[in-house]
Amino acid sequence: MVKIKDLHPTTKRLVLARSLRSLGQGALVVDLALYLHALGWNGFHIGLVLSSAGLFGAVLSLGVGITSDRLRRRPFLLVYEGVVFVCSILALLTAQGTVLTIVIIAAGFGRGANGAAGPFSPAEQAWLAEEVSAVRRGWVYSLNTAFGFFGMGIGAALAMLPEFFSTILNNGNSSLTVQAIAYRPLFLIVTAATVANLFLIFKAEENYAGNKQIKIKKEIEAEKQIRKQENKMLTGLVFLNSFNGLAIGFTGPLISYWFAIKFGVGPIYIAPIMAATFFLTGISSLLTGRISQKIGIVQSVVWARFFGLILLIMLPIVPFFWLASLLYLLRSAFNRGSVGARQALTVGLVRDERRGLATSLNAMSMQLPQSIGPSIAGFLFSEGQLQLPFYAGALFQAIYLVMYGRFFRNQNKPQD
Repeated sequence: MVKIKDLHPTTKRLVLARSLRSLGQGALVVDLALYLHALGWNGFHIGLVLSSAGLFGAVLSLGVGITSDRLRRRPFLLVYEGVVFVCSILALLTAQGTVLTIVIIAAGFGRGANGAAGPFSPAEQAWLAEEVSAVRRGWVYSLNTAFGFFGMGIGAALAMLPEFFSTILNNGNSSLTVQAIAYRPLFLIVTAATVANLFLIFKAEENYAGNKQIKIKKEIEAEKQIRKQENKMLTGLVFLNSFNGLAIGFTGPLISYWFAIKFGVGPIYIAPIMAATFFLTGISSLLTGRISQKIGIVQSVVWARFFGLILLIMLPIVPFFWLASLLYLLRSAFNRGSVGARQALTVGLVRDERRGLATSLNAMSMQLPQSIGPSIAGFLFSEGQLQLPFYAGALFQAIYLVMYGRFFRNQNKPQD
């Protein structure tokens, strides 16, 4: 079993960058919707801007994946960190609606990507695979995901800060204006992380030089057969991810808003729950990585998400905040703890020169349908329908789960 200290220096840098990136993401996944609510935005408008951010990210990720296969991966991550840096400064300085809309869409604020580099994550995931053998990918990618969740947990705990800031401002004045101002310092967490990550990524070693030349023997039968098999796997991945994306879109981005309107609680109650959820999910990701080496990547995903599905069905009908919080915590641990294993399977479906394409298709096929969910869920929440989005998500999750296990059963234990 490989240990953290044995990982390649580049792998360590990418994992650390993900951890730092996730701090701000964790804070904003809890508080961004609450911040916009304090500014006077309604559920539909909040969902619409999050949907737009998902749509923008999905389209951009495809271009990033394809281009990074042709060129290199590091420049794309440097551009991403630069964009997020600028957006965080703008969000810190102003609450003007148009500006906020632009920076949320451009930087993906509030979507909780577990430390991933947003639409530039195809370059990140392809680069991560460079120094990791196939038999170890399930563990390494789960480790990478776990560190992202741990960072999200710390960030979610920091999401309690606006409650304290609003108490200090104007001697506890509870007006929406004061509450909204109290959220803005959270963007400083994002700013600091991007500065550190620009240094980490710039110093990281990348051996991949790009696939710039067309292979002379590309049309020989062996090459055609390999591509045919890879394309078959990628087509299946895209189809299945559409169901998973719909499920996540209905149940994920607006969960803090759902807690707030269903139980009447604010960041001081929601943030600790989200923090505990991310920490437990990080532990679950590590366990999934270990289990995947014993029973296989696909089986570890199927069993984890099966238990997550049961908990998702139960979540919207419980009458107490503490019980809903417990179910959400356990459901996240089972469901999202398998993210690393699924990423490992994706990069293993193709060869190195097509990993950017594979990871971008994986991201786009999730984010496009996922971008639909927040708008619909936000509208339903505004109309008092607090259960329907969860049941719609559960239906799509069940379809995904059954077909995933059947389609990828032969990819359960990849070999070098």
